[in-house]
Amino acid sequence: MILVTGAAGFIGSVLVKELNLLGREDIIIVDRLRDTTKWKNLAGLKYAEYVHADELLSLIDGFEEEISFIFHIGACSSTTQMDMDYLMRNNVEYSRFLFEVAATNNIPFVYASSAATYGDGELGYSDDHQKIKDYRPLNPYGYSKQLFDEWVLKQTQFPSHWFGLKYFNVYGPNEYHKEDMRSLVHKAHGQIKETGKVKLFKSHKEGYEDGKQLRDFIYVKDIARAMLEMMNPSSANFSGIYNLGTGKARSFLDFMKATFKAMDKPENIEFIDMPLSIRDQYQYYTQADMTKFKEFLPNFKFTTLEDGVEDYVKNYLDAQNSYY
Repeated sequence: MILVTGAAGFIGSVLVKELNLLGREDIIIVDRLRDTTKWKNLAGLKYAEYVHADELLSLIDGFEEEISFIFHIGACSSTTQMDMDYLMRNNVEYSRFLFEVAATNNIPFVYASSAATYGDGELGYSDDHQKIKDYRPLNPYGYSKQLFDEWVLKQTQFPSHWFGLKYFNVYGPNEYHKEDMRSLVHKAHGQIKETGKVKLFKSHKEGYEDGKQLRDFIYVKDIARAMLEMMNPSSANFSGIYNLGTGKARSFLDFMKATFKAMDKPENIEFIDMPLSIRDQYQYYTQADMTKFKEFLPNFKFTTLEDGVEDYVKNYLDAQNSYY
């Protein structure tokens, strides 16, 4: 059995779909559905059992021997969440418990970290284990992920096969429930359909023109495909914390131009002031150092920004938020 936490979420549900395409339905789905539309991400998926995230910690002792792999994708991923006590319980303590279960029972373990751990990027974007302790996130969410990364690296007992993945800017189908945390493609698609134009934040930092803020955008299907590669037993020799971006920063203007092109609409972009509440937390540049990943998976091919946006727009957003 494969256990997937956060399986009704954005990345988790796409991962489960990819597992289904490989013929795997022996999956334990773990999440909190609440009164959101996340359940729609599960509607087309095949799995053996659903477990509420709050019940997993008390139930796992009963079936840990049946679990052959753990993908711990579930977390509060909101960069505007300010309740640090909640983040400590949900993102740190919960993750520690699952890691200890995996280590004790030698269950291969893949967990979601975040590029938010890198803060303003002043110290770079290296996933070298020796550098991880030096990073200073800009928000509580990033700090919670940083705490767990540091905790993992201090352990003396590991599963023989484990990976922590620092996701960069992920976009793609099944993110529809994420509200303000949706990718700019999804937000822009709605704006373009309604008004014919897109609003982007002005730059408030010297050296960056409006719209020229840079991000490492990665298509969600690539995230899932990379995680599947980590299920291969031979991957155990490469265990560790890895960046998961494309290694190529692109501007928000590039992102929006690709969206207009995929929608077959003329470009029309309006620049607006960035809210004061997020200016101090805003990252003007992110780009994953993929050196270690390329040594691990030298033949892995990432989807280009243009191809990813085109697939997302034409096959999902234009189809009224079709699910993967």
